[in-house]
Amino acid sequence: MAVNHRMFASTAPKATMLIRVLVGWVFLSEGIQKFLFPDSLGVSRFAKIGIPDPSFSAPFVGGVEILFGMLIIVGFLTRFSAVPLLIDISVAIATTKVPMLVDKGLWAAVHEARTDLSMLLGLLFLLIEGAGPLSIDYRLGRDLDRRSKDG
Repeated sequence: MAVNHRMFASTAPKATMLIRVLVGWVFLSEGIQKFLFPDSLGVSRFAKIGIPDPSFSAPFVGGVEILFGMLIIVGFLTRFSAVPLLIDISVAIATTKVPMLVDKGLWAAVHEARTDLSMLLGLLFLLIEGAGPLSIDYRLGRDLDRRSKDG
């Protein structure tokens, strides 16, 4: 079975770990809070903003945020993990920040969207650059390179 080395490769600096921790922690903590506070951040909030089937979608999104947030923190399958979280944050922006832009104007929306936009850009960075050398991905990539050279 061929493994795509690009999935694990990264020329990003060690400091990329800081971006992984920042992005991963925000998603992990937001996912947990969807379960802890269903009225304000989970099912009831999803119903209020018009997300279909909130009793399914809120726990599903919470689980996605927890799982892929943790994977990004440790740097395992980082590029893969960035994709569902990019979808997640794009839906969040479209359903909460765009209506705010229309209703309350640019500066109110920009203020409220600061975390969302930071997460979006952080995920794009990780998707493009990879997890960096202080990650499981990097070690797996090195091992795959050694095996391909030996075999």
